[in-house]
Amino acid sequence: MRTYLLLLFCVALYGSNFVLGSLLLEAFPALHLSAYRLLVSSAFLLIYLVATRGLAKITFRDFVYLVPFVLIGMLLHQVSFFTGLRTTDATTASLILSLAPIFTALFARLFLKEPLTIRMAAGSIVALAGVFLVVGTGGSMGTAITEGVWIMFICMLALSGSMILMKKLTERMDAFVATVYTTVLGCISVYPVAVWSEPRVQVQPQFWWWVLLVGSALLIQGLCAVIWNAQIRKVGAAKASLFLNLQPFVAMILGYITLGTPISLTQVAGSVLIISGVVLATVQGQRTRKTQDDKLKLSPTER
Repeated sequence: MRTYLLLLFCVALYGSNFVLGSLLLEAFPALHLSAYRLLVSSAFLLIYLVATRGLAKITFRDFVYLVPFVLIGMLLHQVSFFTGLRTTDATTASLILSLAPIFTALFARLFLKEPLTIRMAAGSIVALAGVFLVVGTGGSMGTAITEGVWIMFICMLALSGSMILMKKLTERMDAFVATVYTTVLGCISVYPVAVWSEPRVQVQPQFWWWVLLVGSALLIQGLCAVIWNAQIRKVGAAKASLFLNLQPFVAMILGYITLGTPISLTQVAGSVLIISGVVLATVQGQRTRKTQDDKLKLSPTER
């Protein structure tokens, strides 16, 4: 339950990232925004690592998963996320990224041999139906398939792939150490792309824009990354990804609070489906696993 609560905390901030990202794009170019946030989170995580544990050695075999994660989970994901938000509204973006649990479960079955249970599949379908209700009533389902939609789809695939790679990476090294190194290397990889694709950019936002950027970087890309990667190791990539279905629900609530966007009864019903789907695939799965563990403790005769 503690793991699930931590995942919910992360998803609450991840859901707000769609709104915060859209706001920050009014003051910062897309790729520069990604580079700045990674720079802030990298500095924070690296200082904390050195102060508490010291730098850990990385072997050549670690780079087998470290380099692909940086290229897919950091460079491709960050670039596609902020580039897609320039031409796609936050609601549509949250819908597309809510497909990540389905693809993560498929990737986990293929590459990690994680079980794809009937309960987990049913929970994914129920939650996904809720996602379509939540965002579809706002008109986003009627939008054309624009370039931004395709970019967000690529972002979703990168997110799914990164969770598989992080699961393998945390089997070889501590989750926090893996988070620090991937974030730092991600910053190093994103910044040249930002300079090359958006040259001669003069960023002169007001002070409060910088406060929002730094705060979101520390919480979403710093603290949440540490918590999320640690919990993936405990519950598996497929099950952790199910919580991403809650992102549109968070974006809807945050939009209502900050922007005054009305919430319809259909959206409320969709939110109930989302929560029900996550509960079906997680809490019930935990009970089943506990029953199986109890059976293993019995002697062959007692079984």
